[in-house]
Amino acid sequence: MLIHGALAITGTYSTAFHSHTPYHSPSCSSVPRMTSNDPNITPIMFSPRRRHSVSMMAGGFLGGLFGGGDDGVNSFVPNASSTAGSGNVNSGKGPTNEVVKTVNGMRQRRLGGSDIVVSELGLGTQRWVSADFNAPNKDQVFDFMDTAILKNGVNLIDTAEQYPIPSDGKVAKEGDSEIVIGEWMRTRGLDKGEGRRKVVIASKITGGRNVTPKNIKNDCAGSLKRLGTDYLDVYQLHWPARYSPQSNWGQSLAYDLATDKAPYWRGMGGPTSFEDLCIAMQDLIDEGKIRGWGMCNDNAYGLAGCTRTAKALGVTPPCSLQGDFSLIDRKSEENGVAEAASPFNENVGFMAYNALAGGFLTGKYMDRPAAIDNTERDKVIEAMQNPRGRHDEIGWGRTLYRYRSEAAQEAIQDYAKIAKSAGISLTELSLRWCRQRTLVTTTLVGHTDMNQLKQSIDYFTKNDPLPDRIMWEIDRVHMRNRLPIFSSNRVGKDWDGEGEIGETIP
Repeated sequence: MLIHGALAITGTYSTAFHSHTPYHSPSCSSVPRMTSNDPNITPIMFSPRRRHSVSMMAGGFLGGLFGGGDDGVNSFVPNASSTAGSGNVNSGKGPTNEVVKTVNGMRQRRLGGSDIVVSELGLGTQRWVSADFNAPNKDQVFDFMDTAILKNGVNLIDTAEQYPIPSDGKVAKEGDSEIVIGEWMRTRGLDKGEGRRKVVIASKITGGRNVTPKNIKNDCAGSLKRLGTDYLDVYQLHWPARYSPQSNWGQSLAYDLATDKAPYWRGMGGPTSFEDLCIAMQDLIDEGKIRGWGMCNDNAYGLAGCTRTAKALGVTPPCSLQGDFSLIDRKSEENGVAEAASPFNENVGFMAYNALAGGFLTGKYMDRPAAIDNTERDKVIEAMQNPRGRHDEIGWGRTLYRYRSEAAQEAIQDYAKIAKSAGISLTELSLRWCRQRTLVTTTLVGHTDMNQLKQSIDYFTKNDPLPDRIMWEIDRVHMRNRLPIFSSNRVGKDWDGEGEIGETIP
């Protein structure tokens, strides 16, 4: 089941991303310094797995969930529970983020504790064949995949049942991105057999109340049909099945009890439970429909809730968490996600998206404000007639305000100076910094043209990490405002607890 107007992901040079909460509507919804990864709704029916979990509880289950026991955290292996399940449990294969191999200069890393190995650069597909003003068309997209996957060691393609965004139902329809990927795989002999194993396909089910055991099965079947393949490598929730403050793309950080109590979330039995979610995903694994699964736009609570529930049930825990992450959005390193995802703890991989902050970390908006922020009428008209990206469009510009908040733009100016001092572009600094973070397994980047893709490949195949002195200068800027995209100088007195896109703040 596809729900129109919902959240979207993947990083991009030319654009940022759409919120599943319209900008004009109210929303419904200190770690050590890490300098580098050195590059060398229904009544619950008790299934056998659930009966197994109940018996575990009777035998001291809680102690096994949160430390102690036989987890062996000193051996640098996934912190796997000792529970036994009847399914094909794809975990315990090794520590997340370990470099498994290098292909044409591109390192490929283990995703979580699974046997899935992904390239450090992944292809973001949100805008592929979309109705956007500068979206890459089918021929360009085929060229992207030929260049990245067949020639340069990239193996990960990240998509979703809702992609492309925007889709207008005419030029572009939801699901078209998967269809184009499937056509390319078929024409290149990568849709089945040994060829299929050369590509890692990650897709997503629409989040929120759409996430039910029935829809997990049906939506996955829809994605497989559009892609023309027998299985997905990673199947992800586009955003959590439950209410979470950051699943609406605004500047919300605080959990809001009143929102969680709303009928949307609490009606008809409430959101799908961690237990039902984990079992539904394991059913897909047992049927050979997916190899692993994960979450997007979630937090440490959602990550640990899923992993610990899965381990208690003896089923496959999630192998990945996908999140917004960049020089101006480092919350996942400092809000418990990095700690929870660590190979010493839950052993979950991290797919970073929006590493270029909706295009702001390319520097293209530095010389002239985005159209919606410009006070000079002629320049506003010029920008709207020749947009540099979504921030030059009024609707998108307002929706994506957080990437150009005053604090964010101040930080970006400082990062641009650091890049200049290092003799590299702001784009290169941003992507190579992201690649070096110990949290990050892979970085998803969207591209408008081939030149951008070739630049990304170049940055991700450089052998040397950014020097420690550059990483320290970046950290010094970060310390002035650790959450710049969640800061704002323009909260109206009459906004009454709402942010720029109608989201609940703070």
